[in-house]
Amino acid sequence: MQENRSFDSYFGTYPGADGIPANVCVPDPAKGGCVTPYHDPNDLNSGGPHGDTAAVADVDGGKMDGFVAQAENGKKNCKNPNNPICAQKRAGTDVMGYHDFHEIPNYWAYASNFVLQDHMFEPNASWSLPAHLFMVSEWSAKCSVKGNPMSCVNALQSPGSPPDQKSNKAQTPPDYAWTDLTYLLHARHVPWRYYVFTGTEPDCEDDAMVCESVKQGAKTPGIWNPLPYFDTVQQDGELQNVTTISRFFKAASEGKLPAVSWIDPTGAVSEHPPGLVSAGQAYVTKLVNAVMQGPDWKSTAIFVAWDDWGGFYDHVAPPAVDENGYGLRVPGLVISAYARRGFIDHQTLSFDAYAKFIEDDFLHGQRLDPRTDGRPDTRPDVRENAAILGNLVKDFDFSQKPRRTLILNPHPAYR
Repeated sequence: MQENRSFDSYFGTYPGADGIPANVCVPDPAKGGCVTPYHDPNDLNSGGPHGDTAAVADVDGGKMDGFVAQAENGKKNCKNPNNPICAQKRAGTDVMGYHDFHEIPNYWAYASNFVLQDHMFEPNASWSLPAHLFMVSEWSAKCSVKGNPMSCVNALQSPGSPPDQKSNKAQTPPDYAWTDLTYLLHARHVPWRYYVFTGTEPDCEDDAMVCESVKQGAKTPGIWNPLPYFDTVQQDGELQNVTTISRFFKAASEGKLPAVSWIDPTGAVSEHPPGLVSAGQAYVTKLVNAVMQGPDWKSTAIFVAWDDWGGFYDHVAPPAVDENGYGLRVPGLVISAYARRGFIDHQTLSFDAYAKFIEDDFLHGQRLDPRTDGRPDTRPDVRENAAILGNLVKDFDFSQKPRRTLILNPHPAYR
C-alpha cells in the first residue's frame, strides 16, 4: 500500500484505461479561469488536502472540479517553507499534473504485462488512517469502552489516533475493539504478517498538510501500523506478526512467505509528498522482484494500490455505497504468475475487494459480519457483500501456464 496518488495522476493517459477526458478544465478561484491537466515531469510533487471535507469538495456533487481550490486553500495554511506545497514556485498547484511512462516506466510495465484496475476506489472518502483501518478491518470507528466492540461508533475522519510521539504530554492510546481480519485468519490457523518499513510515517497524525516526521517501526503502532491497537491481535497473542520489512525479504528468498501479507512503507519511499515518485517506484520494484526471484512466485498474488488520492485530480465520481464511501479513485495493479496479460479491469473495486479475496481464498467465504463471525460489533454494513463490488478472481486465468517473471531495474533510465 503506497500513498496519495489518484488514478488519473498516474494512469490518466494509459491506453485503453478510463483516463483523463478531453477538454477538462478545473476552476481556479484564486487566479480566475481554470487549469487543464498537464504532463508533470517533476519527481517531487505537492498534492493537496485529502481529508473528508476535501473529498466532498473535490467531488463537488459529481462535478469533480474542486481540486485546485482545495489545494490553494491548503497552501494558505502553510508555515514551513521547506514543505513542497508551501515552497512551490509554479503558479497555483500541481494537483492537475499527471505522470506517465516517462516518470513511472515500471508501474506502466506492470500494467502492460499484468493487470491494471481503472475503477479501484479508496473504501472511505477520507485520509490515510481510516484507509488503513478499512484495509485490515473493513471499518473506521472510535470506541468508548475499552475491550467492548459494541461501544464502537462509525468515525470516517477521526477514529482513535495513535499518540503523538513528539508530545511530552501523557496520552491514551486508542483501543480498536471492533473485529479485524486477523481475528478470522487466526481462528482458521491462516498465517499472516504485517511488514513495516522502519523509518518515519508518510503523513501527519492529525491529517494536517504540514508536520514534523513521526517515527514508525514494527513495535511502534501508528497511522500505517494500526494492528497492534486491535484487541483481537493482542488477545490472540499475535503482536509478533507485526514485524520488520527485512523479514519480508528473508521470507521471500526462502519461500516462507505467510498466506497473507500487508506491506507498509516509510515516508521516503511512500510517494506521499514530499516523497519522491522515483523512490517509491524503486521500493515497490524491489518488493516485486523479491517475490519473483523467490520460490513462492508461482503461488503468489501481489496487489499494489495507493491509500488515497492525495488531493490530485481524478475525473471519475466515486459511487456511494454507504455513509463512509467509496472515496476517490486510486491506481490498482495485480501482479501474478496467473494474472491476465495486459488486462484492464473495469470492475468497480475498493480495498474491500482485497478482504473479500482473502476471505474467499483462505476462509471459505467467511465475512467480517457481526451476525456470523462470533464477535459482534456495530459496523453499519458488511462491505465485502456490496452488490457493486467486483471480484478480483476475474483478474486471473488459472488455466494458463504460470507466467514468467518480469524482473525490472528499480532505477530505470527515465525517458
